[in-house]
Amino acid sequence: MSLAAVVPQSPQVTLVTYSTKPRGGVVHTLALAEALAAAGVQVDVVALGDPAHGFFRPVAVPHTIVPGPDGTGTLEDKVAASIDLLTAALADRVAGGASLLHTQDCIAARAAARVRDAGAAVTVLRTVHHVDDFHSQVLMDCQRAAILEPDRVLVVSEMWRAILAADYGVAAEVVTNGVDRERFAGADRDRARALRRSVGAEERPLLLGVGGIEPRKGSEHLVRALALLRTRSGPPPVLAVIGGHSFQDHRAYREGVLASLAPLGLELGSDVVLVGTVEDVDVPSWYAAADLLAFPSVKEGFGLAVLEAMAAGLPVVTSDLPVFREYLQDGRDALLVPVGEPERLAAALHRGLTDDALRARLRRGGAAVVDRFTWQRSAQQHRDVYERCSGSFLSGGSLSYPTRLG
Repeated sequence: MSLAAVVPQSPQVTLVTYSTKPRGGVVHTLALAEALAAAGVQVDVVALGDPAHGFFRPVAVPHTIVPGPDGTGTLEDKVAASIDLLTAALADRVAGGASLLHTQDCIAARAAARVRDAGAAVTVLRTVHHVDDFHSQVLMDCQRAAILEPDRVLVVSEMWRAILAADYGVAAEVVTNGVDRERFAGADRDRARALRRSVGAEERPLLLGVGGIEPRKGSEHLVRALALLRTRSGPPPVLAVIGGHSFQDHRAYREGVLASLAPLGLELGSDVVLVGTVEDVDVPSWYAAADLLAFPSVKEGFGLAVLEAMAAGLPVVTSDLPVFREYLQDGRDALLVPVGEPERLAAALHRGLTDDALRARLRRGGAAVVDRFTWQRSAQQHRDVYERCSGSFLSGGSLSYPTRLG
């Protein structure tokens, strides 16, 4: 198997992720790995992807990209093939010195558990960012096993700790997420103006959607709210949607949302612009280009886009979800809207676009939120977990801790 790799002689902690694309869990993995390395932890990253293309951004830690499946077959087929490929790569990794495999998703967790169960002296951690809504029993069973099999489970919010305890009997530990304030606050303003022009928003308000068109992001509610905004005074906003790479197939949902635009009086390419995956260097400038982050998710593990927007000084309108209430307060640092209510969403977006005093308050509140979520703090929390898992992770020892309740 051909690997694109830069591997140290004896790493102790390997972070494992299923993709090289800019999804939230992958963004988390790379930022955490770099913060751990800066804190003196011997760490590397293993991911499934295309070695010729690498990660979506430069990575400042040793890393191995394992060629992924060929993309044919059902989602179940692709998941099974991905687990097999990662299992082989992680077996080699453990033989090379890794004593702790920290996995970030179902595929990585199943592969790491297989390596451990085959007799390797390795501890398996899993961060559960969220639980997917699969319709396939095979995938639901796979997801459940990926929560139950690791030696220790981490989550990034109290909400998900409670869900794992109630639904799986697993005692998880909360570690915080993070954001690079300097990166997002230091966006290229000239580039931001160019990006705004590129979607026809020179003289129109610009709403930024992040995560593509998919059910979890509440896209259908957002386009209905956008149509309602056209009935209010002032120029109608442009909605630019960036991102959208997903392991799951959301084509039917996406086509349904796009088919709804014309009946709503919206034009694709003018009122709604699907930007797709953007270069990582441009992400801060997209936040700087916009007037509001419109993020009406129906389900989130944490919502890294919220922190990124706040770090960039962009006011946020998002859903009134339990996970957001853990670190946001309506009217202080974000506007929180009930899920699935386009009328309420439209009203909040209108306030965010037209009330200057509110926008200034949200910016101040958002800056205070960002102060609580640094990758340095997250790295220290993870280092503490690693030390508890293996006594001293620098020694290469390994101890398993049960995560089941009761």
